[in-house]
Amino acid sequence: MTRLGNLYGTDATFLGVPAADPDVIDEWSSSAAVIIGAPFDGGTSHRPGARFGPQAIRTTDYLPHDGMRPSLALGVDPLVDLRVVDLGDVEMPSGETERSLALLEDRVAMVARQGVIPIILGGDHTIALPDVTGVANHVGFGRVSVIHFDAHADTGQSQLGSLYGHGTPMRRLIESGACRGDRFLQIGLRGYWPEPETLDWMAGQGMRSFEMSEIVARGLDDVLDETLELAMDDCDAVFLSIDIDVVDPGSAPGTGTPEPGGLTSRQLLDAVRRIGMSVPIAGVDVVEVAPPYDHAEITAYLANRVVLETLGGIAWRAREALGEKNRQPSDPLLDR
Repeated sequence: MTRLGNLYGTDATFLGVPAADPDVIDEWSSSAAVIIGAPFDGGTSHRPGARFGPQAIRTTDYLPHDGMRPSLALGVDPLVDLRVVDLGDVEMPSGETERSLALLEDRVAMVARQGVIPIILGGDHTIALPDVTGVANHVGFGRVSVIHFDAHADTGQSQLGSLYGHGTPMRRLIESGACRGDRFLQIGLRGYWPEPETLDWMAGQGMRSFEMSEIVARGLDDVLDETLELAMDDCDAVFLSIDIDVVDPGSAPGTGTPEPGGLTSRQLLDAVRRIGMSVPIAGVDVVEVAPPYDHAEITAYLANRVVLETLGGIAWRAREALGEKNRQPSDPLLDR
C-alpha cells in the first residue's frame, strides 16, 4: 500500500512533523511514535463528520514548526525527543466498513511490529477495534490493558443490526481476546446508556467503569491511582483510547454524540499526561472529533493538545528511564 497522503484537505502533518511513507520502513522505524490518520465515520449513530477529524487535529494549532516547543510542565519536547513522523491517512472507503477496519488494523500492526507507538487520529470510535487488535497482535492477546476515556461504554452487542459501529468496539475486543475484560478500564461514563442487559454483560467480564458520579465523589486523582494499578497488573503495556466526548460539550462541542456533565479539558490533559508518564504506552487513539459541529475550533484544539500531552508524558518517562531527569518540583504531577 503506498502512502495516500491525507484524504480530506491538505497533506499537512501533525504539527509539521516530517512525513513518511509507511511502505518505506526505514523512513520511520527509528521513530518512537508515528501519527496515523483514520478518516472513518461509517460507524456513527447520530451526527457524522468525524472523518474530517484527523485533518483538524493535525492542523489546528498556532505553534511554530521550525524550532523547539518544550512542555512547560515536563521540560521535554515530545516531537523532538521522541522523533515523531506522520504516515498520512489510511484509505477507509465510505460504505466498506470491514475492509476499512482491516486496512487500519494492518497499518497499526505493521507499526507496532517495529516497536514504534502508533498514535491514531480518528475517525469515530469504531476504529478502536482495529487499533487495539493491531497492537495486541504484536504485544500479545490479553497482554494489553485498555484505559478508555468516554462518555459511553461502547459495549453494545450490535448497532442498527451491525456488529461494527462506534457503540460496539469494546465488546468485540473483549470477545476476540485481544484484551481482557478485567483489564478494561473506562473513565467518564455518564448519561442514559447502556441498558441493564449490557451492564450485566460488562460486569460479567470484570470491566471496571468509573462513572462521572464516582469521579466527582472520589476525585479524578484517586480514580487514576486505581486505574494505573489495575492497568499494569499482569499486563505488559497499555492502550490509551480517548473519545473527546468524555469532556463536557461546553469545552468539546465538536463531536457526534455530546453528553453534558463530563470532565473539564484541564482534567483530561492532566490525566493523559500522567498516564503517559506512569505506564508503558503501546498505542493511542483520539476519536470522535467532528469539525462540522465545532465552534472556533475548540474541540480540535483540545484534541491536538491531548495528543501532545500524551506524547509529552511518554517522552518524560523515556528520559527518566535513561536517567536524564529534568524535574520541575513546582509541578506536583511530577512527584506522583
